Amino acid sequence: MRATNTHKKPDTTGPVPHPLDRTDRAILKVLQRDASISNVALAEKVKLSAPACLRRVERLKQVGLIKNIVALLDNEALDAGMVVLIGVVLDRSTPESFAAFEAAAQKVSGCMECHVVTGEFDYFMLLRTRDSNSFNRLHAEQLLYLPGVRQIRSFMGLRQVLSTTHIPL
Repeated sequence: MRATNTHKKPDTTGPVPHPLDRTDRAILKVLQRDASISNVALAEKVKLSAPACLRRVERLKQVGLIKNIVALLDNEALDAGMVVLIGVVLDRSTPESFAAFEAAAQKVSGCMECHVVTGEFDYFMLLRTRDSNSFNRLHAEQLLYLPGVRQIRSFMGLRQVLSTTHIPL
């Protein structure tokens, strides 16, 4: 009797999974702290030659583990010191209403994040604005007009306890 291969072919439509070794993790840890570090300095910190380090960083980008390199800005100095978390409940749970809301949410001024969630809300949005008056304007001019929304509940942050971009590695 001939054996048949029951293994599925790997899915090649998404990012290629990449097992991280110690050196990859070390590179990612350093870049999370300071993405502007030179390749030579990074290589020195992770104990690689500069060309080998550059190849690894390029590979980490290619497989999607490094998505982008950005500057972290001072929210207060840029008049975006107030954070507001918003719970949103839609009036219908249809693919069309979710799609319409998601398209509109991407255009809300100061919206930094929007997540589909479980529980009593359908979405949580994280907004940054200058102060309560500017949020009140944003609420009246944009949030009230989001499509398919039955309820919006706002939670203004009083004091930031933790904010990080570091993923535990």
